[in-house]
Amino acid sequence: MNEIAELKRRMTAIERAPEPVTKFDRYPAVEWAAQGRPQVGGNVWSSVSIANATGLAFDRVECKFITDFLYTGKREAEVRLAAFRHTGKAERQIVSASSVLNLTGTTARTVGVVVMRWVHGIPYGWDYADDTTIYTIELQHRYKKGPENPKGQTIYAISATEGSAVNGNILNWGYKQDDGGKWWWIPAYRNGSPWAPDFVTLPNWDEGSYSISPMHYCVGLPQSRIPEATEKGWAWTRGTNSTWGRDPDITEAYFGV
Repeated sequence: MNEIAELKRRMTAIERAPEPVTKFDRYPAVEWAAQGRPQVGGNVWSSVSIANATGLAFDRVECKFITDFLYTGKREAEVRLAAFRHTGKAERQIVSASSVLNLTGTTARTVGVVVMRWVHGIPYGWDYADDTTIYTIELQHRYKKGPENPKGQTIYAISATEGSAVNGNILNWGYKQDDGGKWWWIPAYRNGSPWAPDFVTLPNWDEGSYSISPMHYCVGLPQSRIPEATEKGWAWTRGTNSTWGRDPDITEAYFGV
């Protein structure tokens, strides 16, 4: 009886499935170049592009996008595809995700091209139980985690925080005569005490920003068209080096909007 009930449920879902007008529909997209370090929002997953996948006829999707300003060892990115279930309460819940693709860039500026194929894991691509739930497939990105304390640039100079007081006295400039009778232009306290130079390290917190375009297309295709698609994901890249990283994990933090 349970198998018959399941079969009836699937048949009802198939009968109510919307028919796509074209397999290459245009979808709204949001373009967001990555923020420089320190990473925005604690470096959680953010969606650079969103495709409404409600009613897709197939469980395999293909998307294409380009990258820019990815530099090996300096500006590297992690990307993945993720599926979300949206209710009528402006909330969304992650359903599935691909493995993490590390985009490690090149040593010189190159515009990269990335194609990803994935089995999205959305049940039928629509929700047969109500008319308010939709599904989206989102291209997500984040900085590839780098050194916790990147090395800064050390210089020999006289320094003070702009506008700050040193021992209660505002730093200013003046002449100072040394023991040999020479006069030097140096900063000094208001009380005339000299301020000696020292080694100063400028922290290198900002690693720069890379850019990822919206998905050029995101479509549901049959197995005969994209047999490489798997639940973990498949990718082809040109103009950027890449490696596969972590397995799919829907518990990782992401922006909820």
